[in-house]
Amino acid sequence: MPVIDANSYAPSWIFRSGHLNTIYPYMIRKGVDPGYQRTRLDTPDGDFIDIDTVFKGHKHLAVLCHGLEGSSESKYVQHTCKLLSDNGWDVLCMNYRGCSGEMNRKVQMYHSGFTADLHFLLKKFQDGYDDIALVGYSLGGNMVLKYIGDGILPLSPKIKAAVGISVPCDLHAGSIHISRWENKIYDIRFLKTLKAKIKLKHQMFPDEVDISRLDEVKTLFAFDDVYTAPIHGFKDAADYYAQCHCKQFLENIEVPSLIITALDDPFFPEASYPFAEAKNNKNLYFMPTKYGGHVGFVNLGQQSYWNERQILKFINHPDRFNR
Repeated sequence: MPVIDANSYAPSWIFRSGHLNTIYPYMIRKGVDPGYQRTRLDTPDGDFIDIDTVFKGHKHLAVLCHGLEGSSESKYVQHTCKLLSDNGWDVLCMNYRGCSGEMNRKVQMYHSGFTADLHFLLKKFQDGYDDIALVGYSLGGNMVLKYIGDGILPLSPKIKAAVGISVPCDLHAGSIHISRWENKIYDIRFLKTLKAKIKLKHQMFPDEVDISRLDEVKTLFAFDDVYTAPIHGFKDAADYYAQCHCKQFLENIEVPSLIITALDDPFFPEASYPFAEAKNNKNLYFMPTKYGGHVGFVNLGQQSYWNERQILKFINHPDRFNR
């Protein structure tokens, strides 16, 4: 589909800073209580995942996938869940392995291309629904788009729409960009919790997780090179990024899909924006906004942010979204 003009997001002047639009929702925005029901599910490989659901007996199911080191308690997940559940959707919020407040059983946790748990949940919960929508934020957006585009796992015909918000379509380029000095605050924040998890994994699996180099890891690229990649079966960070970045799969997507990413997102360089891929796939909408930051899109005075309302609009009528 043609790239969509997104002039409808016009924030007040103070939020025309990508950094402020990124930091404000994380630091200042208040969460909401969507009315979660927590369920623990054993996975086929002997691990477990925790999900939080709001099931009201609707005929439509939305599955929400959070970003790096997020969870169902991330405020953007809470608000999206409440908006969708108040408007005719049952909602299932994933917590990736190790992200629910309790460390998972196996040495492996999660990564940008790990789609097995998403597939497991869809198989388990699809019965009884007329249609399913997948919504992913940041890392979760890459995961969702890879899942529906790589052709590895069979897709349920009930999946009728997918949305990715602030998606790192080029993982390698994004990993390098976030380590630049002006973005270092984000690198440091992610590394703090990721390193803490590696220390826990070392206690659980001292022969498999070596922490002798942990203090040397100063960037997300280095973390992925030393830990994420080898723990999950990749040769190194470059191999992990090459196999898992969703940009290479976008032209194959047959499910109506929407990507919303701000052009002032501090996490991404130009290579992350899928202009060409959207123009070459009639099923893919790309909506680049001038402002918005990373998972920001702040609208002061409104409970739901602009991007959350776009999610609802798209999954309700993906065939009429741009009319």
